[in-house]
Amino acid sequence: MIDTLEKLLRTMAAHGATKFYAKKLASNDNSKNQVYLGGDYSALNILPFGKVDTDSDSKAGSKRDRAKAWLSFYWLDENGIHEAPEAKLILYPKYPEVRLSGFLKRSEMAPSAIMRQRCDGRTLFLGTTPNGRVLAHAVMPGSALRSQLDALGSPPQEGVFIELSVDARAVGDTRGQLLATLRAIHAKSWIASRRMGPGGLAVPYVAANGGGYTLEAELGISPNGYAEPDFLGWEVKQYAVNDFISNIAQNPVTLLTPEPTAGIYRDEGVEVFIRRFGYPDQRGRADRLNFGGIYKVGAPANANTGVRLHLLGFDYEKKVITDMTQGIALLSNDGTPAAIWNFTGILEHWNRKHAKTVYIPSIKRGPPMEYAYSDLVQLCVGTDFDMFLKALAAGAIYYDPGLKLENINSPRPRAKRRSQFRIRHSDLNRLYHQIEETRLIP
Repeated sequence: MIDTLEKLLRTMAAHGATKFYAKKLASNDNSKNQVYLGGDYSALNILPFGKVDTDSDSKAGSKRDRAKAWLSFYWLDENGIHEAPEAKLILYPKYPEVRLSGFLKRSEMAPSAIMRQRCDGRTLFLGTTPNGRVLAHAVMPGSALRSQLDALGSPPQEGVFIELSVDARAVGDTRGQLLATLRAIHAKSWIASRRMGPGGLAVPYVAANGGGYTLEAELGISPNGYAEPDFLGWEVKQYAVNDFISNIAQNPVTLLTPEPTAGIYRDEGVEVFIRRFGYPDQRGRADRLNFGGIYKVGAPANANTGVRLHLLGFDYEKKVITDMTQGIALLSNDGTPAAIWNFTGILEHWNRKHAKTVYIPSIKRGPPMEYAYSDLVQLCVGTDFDMFLKALAAGAIYYDPGLKLENINSPRPRAKRRSQFRIRHSDLNRLYHQIEETRLIP
C-alpha cells in the first residue's frame, strides 16, 4: 500500500520519473467533465505530450475549434504501472484552457471510483519521465497522502500544479543552485572556447560562435535537440553583447526553426517556392536566388518576395484561435498560401524548454577565442502558447528566413533551408509571466 508521500514519489522515481506534481481536484474535475489544468497553455510546459490532432466539438458550437495532445499516460499503484491509452490533453483555444481527458477509457486498473466522483478533497499526483511518460496516482479526500500534502504548507506552484521533490518536501532551490553555478563560471573570467564532445569530454572549438557551446561545456551540458531543459530544469541561453555595462544583445533571440507544414513550400517543394517567390542575389552572386527579409503580422507584403505574414483561423480582436486546422501563413498578393505552419505543429515545437529560461550575456576576444560571462543574468519564468500567439499577432515575433537556391540553371540546383521565428531580446517580456534581473555578485 502506498500510504506516504515519500513512498509514492520514490515509487514514481523507480519507474523513471524525475519531476513530480500534485493537483488538488475540484468537484467538477472528473472523468465526465475532464480535469481542468488551467486557463492558459502552461500545462503543456509541465506534461510531456506527443502528436497533436485537430478535433471538432459539437457542444462548442463550431468545428475545428479544439485540439487534442496525446499522452503516454500510466496509472501507478503498489502493483506497478498500468497504461491509459486514451489519455490526452484537450486544448480549447477560444478560452483558452487545457483539460485532461480519456484517462479511464480502456484502462482496466484505473482508479475509476475516485476519478468519477464529484467531490472536493481528491488529489491527483503526477510524475513525468525524460522519455515522455506521465505517471499518475489518485486518492480520495481524507487520505494520508492528502494530509501530508497539506502539511507542506505553501510549496512552489506552477499554474494549477504543486511542485514536489522525491524526498517529499517542496522542490529544492534550483534557482539558487543555478545562480551559484553561474557565479562560479563568471568568476573564472576568460574561458577558452570549447564544446562538449563524445563521451562528455570538452574539446576545443575554434569557430566564432562558441559562446553558447563554451557555457554548455562549463555546465556539463551536451548539445542536444531533446525537449528537456538544460540544467536543473532551466533552459540556458547565452547572448553576445559588446560590453557588460550596457548588456545590449547583438542579435535577436531565435525561438523556433520549424519547416512549413502546408502551402506551396510543402506541397510543391522548396525549389518551386524559391523560384516563384525568391529574388536574384543582391550581392551579385550568379546563378543564385534568395528568399529573405523580415516578415511581421500586419506588415505589407515584402517588396522583394511579394508575400506577407498572416494568421489564418485567428481572431485578431480577441487574440484567440478560431480554427486549429489553420496556422501562421505566408500569403502572396493574390492570397495564395506560399507557406503555412499549422498551429498544431507550432504547438508541438513550443514545448517544455521554454518554461524556465536563464539568459546570460557574454563577450569574446581572440583568436584564440575566449569568452567571459556577465554577473547580470535574466531569469524568465512562465510562458505558454497563448503568449507566443499574442506576441506574433503584435509583430514582436517575426519570420526571418535565410533560404537560397544555388546553381539554379544547372541540372542539379541546391537549396538551403532556414526558417526561423525570432524576437528582439528587449521584447522577451511579451513571452514570460515573470522576468527577474539579478546579479551573481551582490
